[in-house]
Amino acid sequence: MKPVKFSTNRNSQVERIITLSDRQTLADTSINISHLGVHYRTQEALSDVNCTIKPGRLTGIFGPNGAGKSTMVKAMLGLVPSSGRVLYQGKALTEQLEKIAYVPQRSQIDWTYPATVWDVVMMGRVKKTGWLRNFSGVSRRIAKAALERVGMNEYRNRPIGQLSGGQQQRVFLARALAQEADIFCFDEPFVGIDQKTQTVIFEVFQELAASGKIVLVVNHDLGASITYFDDLILLNRQVIATGFRKQVLTEENLHRAYEGKVMFFSEAA
Repeated sequence: MKPVKFSTNRNSQVERIITLSDRQTLADTSINISHLGVHYRTQEALSDVNCTIKPGRLTGIFGPNGAGKSTMVKAMLGLVPSSGRVLYQGKALTEQLEKIAYVPQRSQIDWTYPATVWDVVMMGRVKKTGWLRNFSGVSRRIAKAALERVGMNEYRNRPIGQLSGGQQQRVFLARALAQEADIFCFDEPFVGIDQKTQTVIFEVFQELAASGKIVLVVNHDLGASITYFDDLILLNRQVIATGFRKQVLTEENLHRAYEGKVMFFSEAA
């Protein structure tokens, strides 16, 4: 196939050569969002969101409170009514939910539900196993490995409601790992957790991205932890900027997103 030249940097006009098949592969394995919009009665929660979420990159959705960050993820997954298109591998993402591991905000989870740590992680194997069928030995080994990876295997018989916030978050991370998904979506995973848990979560996120997975994280912290992210989507009901971290975190973009209320962000970003 004949190579095609294209420019990767409009300022320097640096040219690279890739094949058409390479470009097609990248497009097929990315999530492509076009004109995504959400209305709650008379309120516009999201307006004309257009962006691409690439595999092999840790992507964060950032923006002020009420910017529509969680709504964007829910709209992508079909959890709220929306307009526009969200495609993955040429098909609607909502038709491929078996490929997605989604961890909602901790505040949306019923922690009084009578389930142990092991029960929660094994829920991640239901789609692979089928409803009302016994879990295989392979599924049990995968669940155990997921718990060990997040340092929670010794708590496997503990009721989920008796854990700390950080421990609970690690258990749900283990459940996501047990799903063996292609796409991982996390909504505010760093709220109310300890530093140890934050370190474990970021390590796992980076491992998933390095293995070619899509990892999408809703976050609100503009501090030092933002340097862990490769790509950012800066949102305030519409996309203010998207792309590499350094491209997105400019004074102009932050001023537009936070309406002049941002006082500080990490220079390292």
